[in-house]
Amino acid sequence: MRRTHAVLLIALTLPVAAAESQQQPSGPPANPILTSFRNRTGVLRRNLAQAFDSIPAATFGFKPTPAQLTVGYVAQHLAADNYFFCNNFSDRKATLPAEDTSTPDSVRATWPKETLVAKLKAANAFCDEVMAAMDDSKAAELITVTGQNGQTRQVPRINYLLGHALDLADHYSQIANYMRLNNILPPTALPRPRP
Repeated sequence: MRRTHAVLLIALTLPVAAAESQQQPSGPPANPILTSFRNRTGVLRRNLAQAFDSIPAATFGFKPTPAQLTVGYVAQHLAADNYFFCNNFSDRKATLPAEDTSTPDSVRATWPKETLVAKLKAANAFCDEVMAAMDDSKAAELITVTGQNGQTRQVPRINYLLGHALDLADHYSQIANYMRLNNILPPTALPRPRP
C-alpha cells in the first residue's frame, strides 16, 4: 500500500513540477530597453518595406489630396529619416552617395520605385546594424546634435530611439491609409496563417 501511494504521489507531482518549470520565465533579456526598441522598430521597418514592395510603381505618384505627400515622397523621406535617426543615436555614421544628399526631396520622390525601395531597404539594414551594436547603457548617454540652425545641444540617445520608433509608426499608418485608398491591403491587415 505504501509503495502504491509513493508511486501515485510521484505520478501526480512530476507533471506539475514539469509544467511549473516550463512556465518559469527565463528572466528579462540582457538589454530590455534596446531589445524592445530593436524588436518594435524592426517589425515596423519590415512592414514598411513590405508595403512599398506591394504598391505598384504606377501608384508611387499617388497622394490622397493635393496637400499630402506622394507614396514616392514618403519612401524617400523614410530612407532619409532612417539615416537621420540611426546616425544620431549611434556612434557609427552612414556614408551616403552624393545623389542622396544633394538631390532635393521633391526630385528623389520621382525616382523609380525600384530605386526608392532599394534605398529604403539599405537604410533599414543600416539601422538594424547600429541597433544590434547598442546596449542599454548607451541609451542614456548624452550625445551632441547639430540643429538645422547650426546650433549644437546635448540630448540623451534615447530621444532619437524614441523618435525613430514614433516616426516609423506614423509613416506606416500613413502608407497603410494610402494603400487602402487604392484597394491594397497593408501588410498588417493581410490574413495570417492559422496554427
